[in-house]
Amino acid sequence: MARQRARELGIELGSMETGKLNAITDVEGVGVGHSTLIEGESIRTGVTAIAPHKGNLIDEKVVAAVDLFNAYGKSTGLPQIIYEGVLETPIILTETLNTWRVADAVVDYHIERMGIEPSSLNVVVGETNGRYLTDSLSRHVGREHVFEALDIARSPSGKGRVPEGNVGGGTPMTGYGFKGGIGTSSRVGDGFTVGALVQLNCGNKEDLTIAGVPVGREVTLPKKPATSSGNSIMMIIATDLAIDSRQMWKVAKRAALGLARTGTYGGNVSGDFTIAFTTGRAPHLGDDDKFLNPIYKATVEATEEAVVNALFVAETMTGHLGHIRYALPIDQVGEIFSRYGRELH
Repeated sequence: MARQRARELGIELGSMETGKLNAITDVEGVGVGHSTLIEGESIRTGVTAIAPHKGNLIDEKVVAAVDLFNAYGKSTGLPQIIYEGVLETPIILTETLNTWRVADAVVDYHIERMGIEPSSLNVVVGETNGRYLTDSLSRHVGREHVFEALDIARSPSGKGRVPEGNVGGGTPMTGYGFKGGIGTSSRVGDGFTVGALVQLNCGNKEDLTIAGVPVGREVTLPKKPATSSGNSIMMIIATDLAIDSRQMWKVAKRAALGLARTGTYGGNVSGDFTIAFTTGRAPHLGDDDKFLNPIYKATVEATEEAVVNALFVAETMTGHLGHIRYALPIDQVGEIFSRYGRELH
């Protein structure tokens, strides 16, 4: 069976409607760009950039928040978001030990590409560990890859359908013992849109649950997957609802609930981070936070589906030291769903 997104195969997660693209780019103005680096037998890495808008975020900051469900990681820039409640650079996702090289390149991008010489710049980089499939110690991500991803994210082409699976920062990643990577989804409600993008690299095979079906326990692979060396996930949430940073933080916390629906329990060395922001174009109604309930639900559903989409689109990859991560076998998923009284099309 061809690699398809979950909804294309008849798996509808949650009850809310998706946006037109069923992607984080359904939030107006948000762009995504990837740079994928695959060379020889041991280089499987890359960069993913998420831009809230194409302009200068230093002058046009967006409200943001961070939730550290399990803060085992090397991300940069998060304390200032927590303290100030705003985002002043695009969010960059990459492979673990490339974090600081990427952050350095983002500063260069602002100087060289945007003509800005900031006195201070809070560069935000998130990471997950893909060293099972890539030679992470050699740190192959360079300026050209960061520039490429940012150029795409800030261009019109970055605002369309988002490539998923083995792309950008998700190139070497593992999800629930299968090939993981980038996944995205969105939900629309009464006057608002919520989008989620994940870089999936967490979970154990036997725990994978899709729409309540214990798929991980049922699937068979050519050989038992080796234990992941990463066990982390970056979750990016975007909305267009005009809310403050405290309220955005409450929304960010709900991403972990969407992740939990897919089976993970948040292992000790699983870096489970959520970075959330709002473009703030859609006004909200109400004097208390009860109006956030639909936003919470949208965040849970979009995050859950983004995780599943990463698994459905990712393809089998052979990498460093001959290691193999097998793609989730879609044909078996259909058979498993049938055994549980659920038919896919």
